[in-house]
Amino acid sequence: MTSTELLRKRQKMLKEQICSNLDILIGTVGKSPAMKYHNLTTKQGGKTVSRYVRKGLVPKVKTMTQRYQQVYKLIVELSAVNWELLKLESTASD
Repeated sequence: MTSTELLRKRQKMLKEQICSNLDILIGTVGKSPAMKYHNLTTKQGGKTVSRYVRKGLVPKVKTMTQRYQQVYKLIVELSAVNWELLKLESTASD
């Protein structure tokens, strides 16, 4: 297999992993000692927004925020693969 074929295979795998993990929430689940409940903190329009998370939803919300972090890492990796493919394509056409 050529390096281009390997990169295309890696690109396809990353895209599949990203698409299969899009059940995400952006933010951080937290609970301060002074509070009796959990909240999801995120940025919206440059402002920090906190949302109340019911006790029964905390495990699911934590899973969804962790999934976002995984998807983000996959996107960064996909970007690197795409860059390598572009470099190979530009040298092939020169």
